[in-house]
Amino acid sequence: MKKILLLSDTHSFIDTQILKFVKQVDEVWHVGDIGDLNVTDTIKKLKPLRAVYGNIDDKDARAEFPLDNKFELENVKVWMTHIGGYPNKYYKRIKEEIQENPPKIFISGHSHILKVQFDKKLNLLHLNPGAAGKHGFHKIRTMLRFSLDSGEIKNLEIIELGSRG
Repeated sequence: MKKILLLSDTHSFIDTQILKFVKQVDEVWHVGDIGDLNVTDTIKKLKPLRAVYGNIDDKDARAEFPLDNKFELENVKVWMTHIGGYPNKYYKRIKEEIQENPPKIFISGHSHILKVQFDKKLNLLHLNPGAAGKHGFHKIRTMLRFSLDSGEIKNLEIIELGSRG
């Protein structure tokens, strides 16, 4: 079993509140718009990190992290990308491949809107952790935490970090 912390859209912001949750999991997944790589460097000092770059990320982030991160952990296929859309409205770059070879979990960020939605057509769980940073239009900073255990997604929790202001 692996405990996962999922966050996105930090926009160069990391604080002790985020780090408290980082310390409680086995891995951290960051779904882009990292901003300053100090964010991911700080996380990597504490826990293993999987990440993708987002549309605001510079050449350094793009050199370190991929556009898409596809992997399998605990017998669960995962696809992470920053701009991916959501069930019935997948981004055009994603649409064909996700229909032909759907993962069990599809993760995107970008919208700053926390969303957990099951795609009945593709039999996958779509996750968007919202935004953990302070830049953007979201009112509440959010992340997700869950466990992967032998092909199952368990103990999914929404973490609210308080107001972005």
